[in-house]
Amino acid sequence: MEKYGIKVDILPNYFLKSDGTFNKEEALNLCGKIAGVCYDKEGFDHVKNEPVEKTKRRIDLTLNNGHHSVYDHIMINFNLQNVPKILAMVLNNENQYTTSEKSARYTQVVREEGSVITKTEEVLYNKWVNVFKISIANKYGKVYDERKIVKLAQENARYLVTVFMPTQMIYSTTFRQINYIASWIQEYIRNCNIYEDFDRKLVYAMLEFFDELKRLNVLDKGLMKNEKNRNFSLFGHDLEKREIYYGDTYSTLYKASLAELAQAQRHRTLDYQMQFLAKKEYFIPPIIEDNESLVQEWLYDMHQVEHFTPQGELVLINEMGKYEDFILKCKERLCTAAQLEIMEQTSKTLQEYKKALEAKNHYLAKDIEKYSHGARCTFPDFTCTSKCNFKEGINLTRKI
Repeated sequence: MEKYGIKVDILPNYFLKSDGTFNKEEALNLCGKIAGVCYDKEGFDHVKNEPVEKTKRRIDLTLNNGHHSVYDHIMINFNLQNVPKILAMVLNNENQYTTSEKSARYTQVVREEGSVITKTEEVLYNKWVNVFKISIANKYGKVYDERKIVKLAQENARYLVTVFMPTQMIYSTTFRQINYIASWIQEYIRNCNIYEDFDRKLVYAMLEFFDELKRLNVLDKGLMKNEKNRNFSLFGHDLEKREIYYGDTYSTLYKASLAELAQAQRHRTLDYQMQFLAKKEYFIPPIIEDNESLVQEWLYDMHQVEHFTPQGELVLINEMGKYEDFILKCKERLCTAAQLEIMEQTSKTLQEYKKALEAKNHYLAKDIEKYSHGARCTFPDFTCTSKCNFKEGINLTRKI
């Protein structure tokens, strides 16, 4: 049984007890009073002084009739430590949250005692950090300084490291949402295939996370009923059967690495689902794609770690949303500073979107055209505050 050593603390707030656990009773009491605002003519100042018994009756009523929105008023700030990257992705795909997560670009992968990262992954990661440093310096040594080259080398080498590698993040969500998530963990565990390595490892991580939530006293049975039988939104089924459509709204399919998906899902106005491919495929960093021997060596090394679900493994992704929210994604990802893989996929989707709108003479065809000439600094309604003056970055042809 895998052991991740997940630890979760609650950052200081009004509902934090001196022992580091959540003051659930006070939270329930406040939300019960807030629920009375809907009916009280004099407002919250009157409700907050009502008899305790009246508040308790309202708490019981809202917990049992599914009117849980009042419990979103309580925000809890969790400090997640040693949480597997894939579990962070599962959480980040649920849109009611704020996350600040440690970046792989700025952090060297180090295998510590008891780590889920294997010796093989550590050796291959360090090997490819050096390969990428040389490749990047040869092509862009006049553009990037040594510090930037190291960051980009680390960002690309981490494709070889498991998606279960530990990460750290501050995760803020509501009292209601964290209970819903706990109920979805129970649902996932009931329906997963424990004989699959990926499912088994994720279940072990979820169980640890669930136990931490229990320890912190944030779980309430009334909020965990899951009467609508909801599940985690990240994992899809039969995605290949979905129609590709571009209009006022859109739905598209593409293959991308797990690392790119982790970047993409941070656009919370868009919806993302993934499913594993029947036959494993891997992302090949463009900086080496013209060197056939390096490509073959990269794929050979990927196969050495394939049982660990490396972050470079490709999955099928269904991306859906509104046109204007896709344009907002372009304003974030069509940039020299963005991860290359997501920049390229966003650019490809933009061109497909443009072509589809033009083909049916859609009224948005004229609008999307103004975003099709390069990076976001070329957009008429975007102001760049840190110009890169990097030609290949601006015309979206860079290789790193």
